[in-house]
Formats: sequence, structure tokens, C-alpha cells
Amino acid sequence: MLVSNALIGLREGLEAALVVVILVAFLVKTDRRWALRHVWTGVGAAVALAVVLGAVLTFGTKQLTFEAQELIGGSASIVAVVFVTFMVFWMRSAARTISGELKGKLDRALEMGPLAVALVAFLGVGREGLETAIFFYATTEAAGQGNNQPLLGWVVGLGGAVVLGWLIYRGAVRINLTKFFRYTGVLLVIVAGGILAYGIHDLQEAQFLPGLGALAFDVSAAVPPDSWYGTLLKGIFNFSPATTWLQAIAWVLYVGVVLTLFLRPVPAPAAPAAAPRASVHA
Repeated sequence: MLVSNALIGLREGLEAALVVVILVAFLVKTDRRWALRHVWTGVGAAVALAVVLGAVLTFGTKQLTFEAQELIGGSASIVAVVFVTFMVFWMRSAARTISGELKGKLDRALEMGPLAVALVAFLGVGREGLETAIFFYATTEAAGQGNNQPLLGWVVGLGGAVVLGWLIYRGAVRINLTKFFRYTGVLLVIVAGGILAYGIHDLQEAQFLPGLGALAFDVSAAVPPDSWYGTLLKGIFNFSPATTWLQAIAWVLYVGVVLTLFLRPVPAPAAPAAAPRASVHA
């Protein structure tokens, strides 16, 4: 779980860090530093909301029955997969234009006042924060109680994202965002396939979905769950040695369809139509 959580944390954290870097750099370069405190207010509110949601999901379900916990955990995993799918496709197309879009929104917000400035920062960072909270809950549930690897992975990933964001702002590091989000997107789709399969297993244990006893394969003898390679496969891909048919079918369909669509070339933006020439009369 350490590697996959670090990857998700780095990806989510870097997206949020880029939002902050773009907003702060724009204000500094346009000599409107007075608005920086409002940007940080919005960022702080977004982070606080993500922390509260993560705490409610993680600790607020402990007193529920086993079936209810599995139902909530499975549902959170499905929601996390929806989020990660949307995220990788959105960043695939928006990596080149995100800077201009954010600067335009902030420029308009500056004319409206401090609350609008804080709202731009809150919405930009808040979406990543909510996704992170749900991912965190889903991955900690998949790891099981007493396993600190997901938390350590998130700390490593988010910490790395903060450092990278600072280095990008200082100009010490330049990243080809299109390539970065493409390569990490491929890995995240595979990780999301594992989260989807685990979520389906949770829903089967909650008796919400059928087929808990119908196994597509059981390689527990060759890949013991407590072996180092079994732990590695589970940690990176959420691989389960005993996989039901519903889990296997969902994984194959999701990874096959989403990766095929994700790896298709991004169509170039259409060039603006040339203005018609005015006719000249003698």
C-alpha cells in the first residue's frame, strides 16, 4: 500500500500545489500581493474541509455493524475510482491550459473582492482535497486495521508534492506536465482497477452484491497473502489471491476500456476561424 498511496498522494498533492503556485505567482508578478492572504485563507479552508471529511469517514464508521462498514467502504472505493477516472482524463486535456484558466478566474475575482479571491483558491484546492479524503479512506480500509503503510505512503506522497510545488515556484525544477500526468495517469488507472475490485469485494461481503463464493481463481498457495511478494502485489495493485468472478470481470473491463481511451492521442484544439474579408467597393 505504501507505493500506490505515495503515487496517489503525489499526484493529488501536486495538482493542488500547482493551483497554489499559479495563483501566488500571478499575484506576485502583477504586484497584487495584498490578495495573497485571501488566497491562503481559501487554501486553508479547503485543507481543513478535506481533513474533516477524512476524519469523519475514517473514525465515524467504527461503531457501525460489519455489513454497514463494508457497504460504506465499498461505496467509498467506487466513488474513489470515479474520481480518479475523471481526474486522469481532465488533467490529460487540461495540463496545457490550466494556468491560463486559473489566471483568468483570479483576475475576474480580484475585481469582485477578497471573498471571490478566497473562493477561487478554495474551489481549486478543495476538489483535490475531497478526492484525497475519499482516496485515503478507501485505501486505509483496503489495508485493514493496524496497517500504517497507507498513512506513511500518503505522508511521503503529499510531502513530495509540497516540495515539488515549492521548487517549481522558485524556478529550480521544470516539469513537462503533459508527460507527467500521462505516465502517472497510466499507473493510476491500474491502481484504480485494484481499488474497484476491492470495493466490489466489500459490497459482496456486505451482501449488497452477489457472488462472494464464486471464485474466478485462487492462487493463495502460490501467492500467500502474507508473503513479501503477496504484500507487494496487494500494496501496489490491490491484488487479491482469491478473486471472485465479479471482481475479475470488473477489473478487466475497467482497465481495458479506460486505458484504451486514455492512451488515445489528444485531439489538437481547433484553430479559430479566420474572419471574413470585408468587401471593398469602389
